[in-house]
Amino acid sequence: MSFEYPTIQIRIKAAVKDVAILLFAMYCTSELLNTFENVPDQLRMYLFIFFFILYEPIMLSCFGNTLGHYFSDIKVKCESNYEKNISLIQAIIRFLFKFFLGWLSLLSITSTEKRQAIHDSVTKSVVILDK
Repeated sequence: MSFEYPTIQIRIKAAVKDVAILLFAMYCTSELLNTFENVPDQLRMYLFIFFFILYEPIMLSCFGNTLGHYFSDIKVKCESNYEKNISLIQAIIRFLFKFFLGWLSLLSITSTEKRQAIHDSVTKSVVILDK
């Protein structure tokens, strides 16, 4: 079976969509919490951590894509088996490399046959078009 790999433009569009979705979710959560009295700051902090840090890893390990990926028709899969989602540990490591390397990681997709960014190569994952 032959797979197509998304271009850098498709991956950037997916990332922008995810940022917009995260900002909206964080705003709605903040507004919802403001309707209650005495919401602990720890709860606000945990929700922020969930949205900012765990959203992508949980979505990738459970569904193979984030909402931004879904609306861009792409999925993140194991490099050794395109039918299998990456594990939660792989997804967390992938997120951390992506976060700390930033755009440098994404720009590296032009140098590999499977258009893998550094964070994909490190975690043995691949991004494919889901058509």
